[in-house]
Amino acid sequence: MSAPTLDTRTSGPTGVAHLAPLRPVVGGDTRVPLVDGTEVGYANLDVAASAPALQAVADRVTQVLPLYASVHRGAGYLSQVSTALYETARRTVGAFVGAREDDLTIITRNTTDSLNLLAGCVPAQPDGEPGRVLVLDVEHHANLLPWQRATGATVLTGGPTVAETLAQIRDELADAAAGRPYALLALTGASNVTGESLPVDRIVALAHEHGARVVLDGAQLVPHRRISLEATGVDYLAFSGHKTYAPFGAGALVGRRDWLDAGTPYLAGGGAVRRVRTAVTDWHEGPARHEAGSPNVVGAVALAAACEELAALDPAEVVVHESALRQRLVEGLEAIDRVEVVRVWADAVDPVGVVTFTVSGYDPGLVAAYLSAEHGIGVRDGRFCAHPLLGRLGFDAGAVRASVGVGTAGEEVERLVAAVERLVVEGPQAGYDVVDGLWVVTDDPRPVPEGSGLAGLLATAALGFDEAFGCVPDEV
Repeated sequence: MSAPTLDTRTSGPTGVAHLAPLRPVVGGDTRVPLVDGTEVGYANLDVAASAPALQAVADRVTQVLPLYASVHRGAGYLSQVSTALYETARRTVGAFVGAREDDLTIITRNTTDSLNLLAGCVPAQPDGEPGRVLVLDVEHHANLLPWQRATGATVLTGGPTVAETLAQIRDELADAAAGRPYALLALTGASNVTGESLPVDRIVALAHEHGARVVLDGAQLVPHRRISLEATGVDYLAFSGHKTYAPFGAGALVGRRDWLDAGTPYLAGGGAVRRVRTAVTDWHEGPARHEAGSPNVVGAVALAAACEELAALDPAEVVVHESALRQRLVEGLEAIDRVEVVRVWADAVDPVGVVTFTVSGYDPGLVAAYLSAEHGIGVRDGRFCAHPLLGRLGFDAGAVRASVGVGTAGEEVERLVAAVERLVVEGPQAGYDVVDGLWVVTDDPRPVPEGSGLAGLLATAALGFDEAFGCVPDEV
């Protein structure tokens, strides 16, 4: 058999090199060093982990920073301005996701924070036992662990197709309704592993038919697709600013007031109370009940600015752009010998811009390190905080994830496909080793950015990250 040849095409019938980003992002022109001593423009294909700030978001933050002051109880002019900015941001975020008139919008740190907050608000059953929660095994740990810890959730193993999974959900809800019904169904809006999703409207109808509410983990959905609580009937929606092009430490939980007003205050502290005495405390209702302490005003403003910017985009244009990039990734990778693209459901439709794959013969961590060191491409590797799903699909050793968004250019996708093909054909050109559970370049010559204050790249100074991260394989 003749040796494979390298196909370096970057355009053509299926090429997307001509596609420009839909919106500019901060750092979109950043150049990074390679191990061969050259520099290239950074291809950030890890936006599913944390998306760069939209330029409009960064501009808004710059505008409001001089106005930053204490919030809610300050009489000073800037305190009043900051309070108005914070509460206006709350309304903007709620409106962006179609909040109903009586829904609450609570500003949190991120999706994980939001779901942990809601876990403390699920009502108990009549016998005093925790309210029952049903969750699928496809979930990110953020939408699994809070329910396991707070309620002893039932974890349902999904089927190989959307149709089979829907049937399993229906049967489980129906069986439970005859005895101890579920209070809540926790569902991902889009898989953080594959970008695939289940039909939200159909699942909401099933849940409501059997007396259960639905919380949607919107971390991977909200940045890619418009979602409306009012239109879908979703009861609660959690999402993160750092995945929605507002990486300034804020997220949101939006949903029905009654559980949130009656639930255990998420944090005990100032701002969440009406009156405190030594023996008893009167807690607020509404968002304040769960927002003790000084809020993240800048983060809330940034999240609202991102919502406004995304709302200004034509949703159809976003779908066309991301679908073209995703399709090119899938088709390009599957055309390469020894590459396998990960899928959850054979009949999933309209996946968002997340593609996960493996390269036979190469550890996922090595593939990611190679793409970074030799091609200036940022991707994710490991088990993506979705251990049950990766295990069920047969990828316990992890995989590699590439993800795109409104700030992604087609050229970046073409570079990834070409780089993976080069790896299969030629192998890595640099030397790599495992240090503290992470693949790193042997004697990495790449400098750190000037003015960063770093002595070296983080991976070379890892402190047991294989245990700390909890999302890389048990053995490398």
